[in-house]
Amino acid sequence: MATLRVAVKPAVAPMKVAQIPKPGADFQIAEREIPQPGAGQVRIKVKACGVCHSDELTKEGSWPGIQYPRVPGHEVAGIIDEVGAGVSAWKNGQRVGVGWHGGQDNTCRECRRGDFRNCRNLKVAGINYDGGYQQYMVAPVEALVSIPDSLSDVEAAPLLCAGITTYNALRHSGALPGDLVAVQGVGGLGHLGIQFANKFGYKVAAVGRGSENAELAKKLGASVYVDSQSMNAVQELQKLGGARVIVATAPSSKAMSELIDGLGPNGKLVVIGAAFDPIEVTPIQLISGSKTIQGWAAGTPADSEDTLRFAELTGVRPMIETYPLEKAAEAYARMMSGKAQFRVVLTM
Repeated sequence: MATLRVAVKPAVAPMKVAQIPKPGADFQIAEREIPQPGAGQVRIKVKACGVCHSDELTKEGSWPGIQYPRVPGHEVAGIIDEVGAGVSAWKNGQRVGVGWHGGQDNTCRECRRGDFRNCRNLKVAGINYDGGYQQYMVAPVEALVSIPDSLSDVEAAPLLCAGITTYNALRHSGALPGDLVAVQGVGGLGHLGIQFANKFGYKVAAVGRGSENAELAKKLGASVYVDSQSMNAVQELQKLGGARVIVATAPSSKAMSELIDGLGPNGKLVVIGAAFDPIEVTPIQLISGSKTIQGWAAGTPADSEDTLRFAELTGVRPMIETYPLEKAAEAYARMMSGKAQFRVVLTM
């Protein structure tokens, strides 16, 4: 008698996620079924995910239209383990990341002009769909970033938001090699900005609060450290001829406002530290010397790949503290405290 054999699929263990059940609530470690990618999507087995200050937008519900429960995280590094229908350019086993730019509509005026960074319906992982505070996530192919083999997952993850933001802002700032570029803040963004500015060939002035970061700033590549607590930062910058560019990384509008007069002729204040209170400046401050203020948001996945390749070539690396996924609440609190050295990364 023939034996009937029935193929039984092995049970798949649920995955762990660190989610926000509602705005303002604490993190909740939960279990969910592993998601399946749809058409034009891939599933990523997450290896590391950076904890970014912008995750506060999800945590506190300050981004319009977020649906809860929501899993934060837009500094994701991992491996593709399943591709959806119609995906041909990306393969299983390929190392990929997802940064702030989590997809675009391809139909708005900006997208039609190739300005995907300013898509009017930009998607952000961890805001418009579940991000990287989980063991597996699904992302659209237009959000994917190829990660070089020489960068570890924990090194690559912060470069997909903090890294690309500082790198992209600097390379589009108009500063030329030899120009004086000041980096305001020696923190999660600033410690990367100092490194990138140094590798771009600028004369780098790091502006921080207190003397404790002076030695580190010099090691990272600053030519000058300006302690804004013990000296007048504007006067110090003007002694050096005035800054061609000041990259404002610390989320303090007051600190940004105080530095505007440290710009030289045709100088530019580039704002990348997100704050909600107004920057204060008088028209005469801008008119005198033809100064400008510009905001800058991260960039596209192609920009992220440029960032990773540049970091790979020049040795720029984030300074990292790691936490396991189960301690997402502790990791987030550490990041928000401002005491982390300097990027916090969840590992799976």
